[in-house]
Amino acid sequence: MQVVFNPKDSNTFASASLDRTIKVWQLGSATPNFTLEGHNKGVNCVDYFHGGDKPYIISGDDDRLAKIWDYQNKTCIHTLDGHGQNVSAVAFHPTLPIILTGSEDGTVRVWHANTYRLETTLNYGLERVWSISYLKSGNTIAIGYDEGSAVIKLGREEPAMSMDSNGKILWARHSEIQQANLKSMGDSEIQDGERLPLAVKDMGACEIYPQTIMHNPNGRFVCVCGDGEYIIYTAMALRNKSYGSAQEFVWANDSSQYAIRDGSTTVRIFKNFKEKKSFKPDYGAENIFGGALLGVRASNSLSFYDWESTELVRRIEINPKNIWWSDNGELLCISGDESFFILKYNQEAVTQCFESNREAMTEDGVEDAFEVLHEIEDVVKTGIWVGDCFIYTNSVNRLNYFVGGEIVTVSHLDRVMYLLGYIPRENRLYLGDKEFGVISFSLQLSVLEYQTAVMRKDFDHADSVLPTVPKEQRTRVAHFLEKQGFKAQAMQVTQDQEHKFELAVQLHDIKTGFALAKEIESEHKWKQLADLAVGKYEFALAQKCLLEARDYSGLLLLASCSGDKEMMTRLAEDAREAGKNNVAFMAYHQLGRLEDCLEILLESKRLPEAAFFTRAYLPSQVSRVVQLWRNDLMKVNERAAEALADPMEYENLFPEMKEGLLAEKMIQNERAKTLPARAYSQVEGNVDRDVMAELRVALENGSLDLETGAAEEEDGLGEEPRATSEIVSSPISPAPGSGSESQKGEEDQAEAKKSNEFDLDLDEEFDENIDTTGINLDDDDQFDEDLLGDD
Repeated sequence: MQVVFNPKDSNTFASASLDRTIKVWQLGSATPNFTLEGHNKGVNCVDYFHGGDKPYIISGDDDRLAKIWDYQNKTCIHTLDGHGQNVSAVAFHPTLPIILTGSEDGTVRVWHANTYRLETTLNYGLERVWSISYLKSGNTIAIGYDEGSAVIKLGREEPAMSMDSNGKILWARHSEIQQANLKSMGDSEIQDGERLPLAVKDMGACEIYPQTIMHNPNGRFVCVCGDGEYIIYTAMALRNKSYGSAQEFVWANDSSQYAIRDGSTTVRIFKNFKEKKSFKPDYGAENIFGGALLGVRASNSLSFYDWESTELVRRIEINPKNIWWSDNGELLCISGDESFFILKYNQEAVTQCFESNREAMTEDGVEDAFEVLHEIEDVVKTGIWVGDCFIYTNSVNRLNYFVGGEIVTVSHLDRVMYLLGYIPRENRLYLGDKEFGVISFSLQLSVLEYQTAVMRKDFDHADSVLPTVPKEQRTRVAHFLEKQGFKAQAMQVTQDQEHKFELAVQLHDIKTGFALAKEIESEHKWKQLADLAVGKYEFALAQKCLLEARDYSGLLLLASCSGDKEMMTRLAEDAREAGKNNVAFMAYHQLGRLEDCLEILLESKRLPEAAFFTRAYLPSQVSRVVQLWRNDLMKVNERAAEALADPMEYENLFPEMKEGLLAEKMIQNERAKTLPARAYSQVEGNVDRDVMAELRVALENGSLDLETGAAEEEDGLGEEPRATSEIVSSPISPAPGSGSESQKGEEDQAEAKKSNEFDLDLDEEFDENIDTTGINLDDDDQFDEDLLGDD
């Protein structure tokens, strides 16, 4: 019915048969070594015990029984009875002290491998059980039924391992206790994340199956707990010091005290291995936790009790998975299903309330006993405190530490690991896995000490620790200081120039920022510093920064707002040289250098725009620009080029052209003048000016010098200051009385003749079928973008 090999001897195997026997065979032999007889009906299944201390076989039969055999003595040592139908599957678990039996009654029974006590019965309603299998390296069990299968987990995931402060590690492999000493590695180099080649020493078998192993705080004793019992051994020689019945065991921060949970109602406290007190918590005891206070978890609350008096200190409405106290008893981490909390314990408030202010206590204890410092959305699996730093592994296999509101990731783990401890003298953190492999990561104690001192605001101690912090770790320390609000200290500590620059900007330290920006040579950094300088009214420094950043737009804004002619002139030249035609054009325009504006348009081949610009601002240049435009257009469309009219040749089509020339001369000298920014309120805006009206007035009163174009000043005061950055051309009628009537008539006839000739030319040359699709004549933004695009 079933054959299994002996896990301790691959040359032998056992077979179960319906002839009511179990036979043990040797490979290469046709006859069995021996036969085990004792079943009254056919045997369906068989399995070997995996441990080295018991030569056992288990078998199941059709008589609803499972028998355990000593195959060396060839005797049945125990019979497991309880199934209602045939036993169809049996198994010794390879790591847990349990025996599994499955039956056609649809149940799987879990028995204790040492006491043969029935622990639990599993029934998933899937009809008859036919097979049981297990994962050798874990606690996973697979069960096969008539109507499906089930996969379950039994026992604790976390291995029974513990390390003392000197680097001695104890773990339980089955019931065997083994020891490894980190000192045995000597001076060999340790790589982060690599498994350590530790020499393992067998310490002997434990009387119970260990589920947890815990050193006391000073490392002299170690407690093994499991099977509803606990045993305290000396850590050096593993000699029995004390024992008893307990569902759970925890140490206090005082190495001589510990507590046990007896069932779900009673907690007992021991000191120097003698029972000191026992009490029954009001809400029951489902779990207990050690540390500075004795923690007791009920169904929906966590209560803390004083170790000496067993008085309630504080009850909190929370359902924790675990808690960890710092060595000094001031900080506490409580982990839940989705987050963990960092609390501060106020010993003074509790002592004062107990001694002199008991009326302030409520049914939930002392309200000021704890202060919640942080709540972090992360799932803690295992954790330890080093100073005020909480180091932990989380549900996504990351090794982190938390201090002062900041989470720092030490490493991403490739498998589930469990924290063992931290050795300060080696600056290393140690972790173990399910296979009892030990790995290590470097974590500088000086960094943790510095961060702890900062959290306690002991800056004198922090300054004394800082020289011992390695330089490669100081930038991390600086980020920590920054998050705590100590930016000036962070700027002194950090080794990252960019980080130091950011801190200088935040602190408005312009001089330091300027020196750092020179070293970094980043346009973005120069712009940041320029913004800071403008905010501090350091315009000269802002100009330097914008020049270094080549931020011509920013320089244009700064020069125009500050009214700095020298800056604007330099900007115009630099922008023109750099090909930033938009900025150069605006700068020249602000300076009143319209000829340079025109040259930029011509250099950038913006001939149509140049023609319209000259028509509005420089009428004297119209003919030259139109001719250039016409020559350029001839390369594309000769008929369109011939249709262009020169205002000097066709004055009848361009009224007030002569007046425009006079207006240009009139304001030529005016735009050469520059006004200080303080004159802004006294200057009439160009939008509000009517240049042609001013020209008409000047012609009427004879104040215009037709040779120079300058208007005569009255009383030495001159006219009101004018804005010179823009010239507006408005149509006007010819001044009355200028010239004889006959001369006027001849001129009109000549103009009419030219107009008729030009109209004929347009009729002949203009092509009505010109494709204008895709061109929006009303789109000002498109025109602005195309007008002066950078080459």
